[in-house]
Amino acid sequence: MATTSKDFILPDLGEGLTEAEIVNWLVSVGDTVVVDQPIMEVESAKSVVELPCPYAGVVEKLHAGVGDTIHSGQPVITVGVEGAAPDGADAGGSSSNKTSDTKTTRGARAGRFGKRGAAATDAAASAPAQTPEPKTSSEQSTVSGVSPVVSPLVRKLANDNGIAASTLHGTGTGGLVLRADVERAIAELGTASAPAAAATTASPVSIPVAEGDTRIPITGLRKVVAERMSASRRDVPEATIWLDVDATELLAAKEQLQKSTGERWSLNALLARFVVAGLKQWPILNSSVDMAAGQIVQHSAINLGLAAQTARGLMVPVIHGAGEMNTGELRDALVSLVETAKTGNFPNDQLRGGTFTLNNYGGFGMDGSAPIINQPEVAMLGVGRILDRAWVVDGEIVVRKIMVLSMVFDHRVCDGDVPSEFMGFITKCIENPIALLGGL
Repeated sequence: MATTSKDFILPDLGEGLTEAEIVNWLVSVGDTVVVDQPIMEVESAKSVVELPCPYAGVVEKLHAGVGDTIHSGQPVITVGVEGAAPDGADAGGSSSNKTSDTKTTRGARAGRFGKRGAAATDAAASAPAQTPEPKTSSEQSTVSGVSPVVSPLVRKLANDNGIAASTLHGTGTGGLVLRADVERAIAELGTASAPAAAATTASPVSIPVAEGDTRIPITGLRKVVAERMSASRRDVPEATIWLDVDATELLAAKEQLQKSTGERWSLNALLARFVVAGLKQWPILNSSVDMAAGQIVQHSAINLGLAAQTARGLMVPVIHGAGEMNTGELRDALVSLVETAKTGNFPNDQLRGGTFTLNNYGGFGMDGSAPIINQPEVAMLGVGRILDRAWVVDGEIVVRKIMVLSMVFDHRVCDGDVPSEFMGFITKCIENPIALLGGL
């Protein structure tokens, strides 16, 4: 049986990304692969995403190496597929021949893009990989409308809005359903607002390079962080407040917990407990702003994000359902985050859905900061290092353990009174932690 070379084209990865960095190849030239088998890991949208192969056959070529940046529409791997029609081989043939060739590859492709054994369409089998030909009306009437969907982010966007992505007409290479196709369908159904137009920016300034200068490409995670931080500064009227706090009793409470339970407790675990309690009293800080709808969305669930400097850069993994956890459960969830932060390989779901962020930069030796809001959240609490300082207690100057709390908030959501009251509550918890923990 004849073997045909099939190129797998990098699909739309969602999040507005048109490029990705190869983190790892999971296959080599000469390996046999099956439909749905993960073949590579790429860095996208603050996480490492596995891409599955839409073909079954033998790997003939890898088009890029680890560390290379690839773009949507480029081939990433070539697979030798037995019995498949060559790309573009029937360009001059009859519609009946095209239908026959489509059926030939149906079994291999249906498992990835539709139900196995179902009458699924392989739009890429009868058109060139780079410039797919639009089907005539007669061809469309003889082929069922199941389109290939490779990107898990695109599929999730469709599912979240009640749409089956595979039923849409894909405009990507080989009929792939792209993020733009899903967004168009959402707009037509009226289930969500169309994506906002990109803000106009001034033309970038060209920087001359002198001898000895080094140019470092802004790619992967660093590019995503840069874009999101810039958007936050541009779109959010933020304000920052800060306060010196006596943390002497907090450190004492931490030591007492460790002695009484025989388990390790971190300051972050106790601070997270205080933050959750505070958000229940001032829930407006646990919100997002939907400018398209002209609404503030006050979230019912508290999903606590923890800013973490990982092996792959700055990330904000999320403890989902933190509002329903007790102190011990929060502590265990934090321990898990710290372990994963060593590699930075957080799953996609753990990097989404945060409603408030706790940022402890004291570990970097910093007293305070004016942090940037992690959109779409509306507030963040920052914690500085703890130092011995002179402090007045009962009219006397004594040495106490002092930390600086800083909080940034979105002024569209509230005025300064709410975050000030929230900070006052956190301060009381730090200065007298047993009073709060005794009631939890």
